Amino acid sequence: MTTQTRRAAARPDESAATYLGRADRRALLRAGTGSIAMLAAGGLFGSRVAVAATLDSPAQVPVVDRLSVRVVTDSYHHAFEPSKAYGPVQVQRLGFAVAPRTPPQRTLQNEWGLALHLESARGSETRQVLIDFAYTSETLLNNMLLAGIDASKLDALALSHGHYDHFGGMVGFLKAHKGKLKAGLPFYLGSEECFCSRELNVPGEAGSFGALDRQAIQDAGLTVTFAEKPSLLADHGFTTGSIPRASFERVLAPTRMSVGVTGGLGCAPAGLPEAKRAITLAPDDFEHEQATAYHVKGRGLVVMTSCGHRGIVNSVRTAMKVSGIDKVHAVLGGFHLAPHTAEYQRQTLNELKAINPDVLIPMHCSGETFISMVQQDMGDKFIRSSTGTRFTFQA
Repeated sequence: MTTQTRRAAARPDESAATYLGRADRRALLRAGTGSIAMLAAGGLFGSRVAVAATLDSPAQVPVVDRLSVRVVTDSYHHAFEPSKAYGPVQVQRLGFAVAPRTPPQRTLQNEWGLALHLESARGSETRQVLIDFAYTSETLLNNMLLAGIDASKLDALALSHGHYDHFGGMVGFLKAHKGKLKAGLPFYLGSEECFCSRELNVPGEAGSFGALDRQAIQDAGLTVTFAEKPSLLADHGFTTGSIPRASFERVLAPTRMSVGVTGGLGCAPAGLPEAKRAITLAPDDFEHEQATAYHVKGRGLVVMTSCGHRGIVNSVRTAMKVSGIDKVHAVLGGFHLAPHTAEYQRQTLNELKAINPDVLIPMHCSGETFISMVQQDMGDKFIRSSTGTRFTFQA
């Protein structure tokens, strides 16, 4: 009998899914050395701070029988896009919310932001994860309702990086589900850098780009779970940890970040790399950004990037390296190619074609120029994303 089985057996009134969300499921840091322990001791998160279980060897990569990815929020929705199969990938579209003899009350909303709901299965065991929170809680909550997503069943939350179009809806989401989320629900973050205050640095659009609300996270009873290294995600998937710059890709800096905590908002210098602790304002390099991946039995890796600031090729190759798996089944998410030249986008597409995924599903910040390239060059390997769509990858 494993340690987890023994503990679960000691609580016969708890389901396995409930048990996964318990704070004592992870190693909470209440004292000791290291920057994360210092943050916990300093009271920035109360007592709920943890380090994710690291992925120390490819042998530890979980294998799932099925992974479904629902696009909860994106900037595009086509109500008449048909549901169909693209080879082994099942694509379920969400069109109009209508019922007999009842006028429509809601429709899917689109905005510049991203949120993904993941549901994985391994035998009879299932896990659900919400990655990112879109730009506004109004859009996030509306679309979750229409998609039939029950927040009380979530086994983990994850934030890809500290940009407002990915965490803006978080506070409203947590308030709307107060008391409904699993106790001690793990909230995966790349590093303390996610909390830094940011300014938008786009020509003609300068101004505050917000900061992640630490108090809202604490009030919701979440366990902040740092995943600076490749780490397991809710037992079924894994995160890449910090993504090295190992290709031609350039990291753009659409935001600047400030170091320090003011009024409870911002990032604590003690939690950052030593080289960044003394800076006041600096261009983002997105060392805290992480991608998420699952190994689907018999298919290979499904790699998800929310923005891909560190480079979509870098992100995919990092997932391949840490997992030891060369076969990529699908790449989906934001690729952050819209600001780049057509030549740069073409080079990116060529690199992705060399990786040879079975399907490519660009979203969010990928840009229409790149989407058109993929559609023309990759044929049936291209799948158009749409808000509300559910992609299912299975053995």
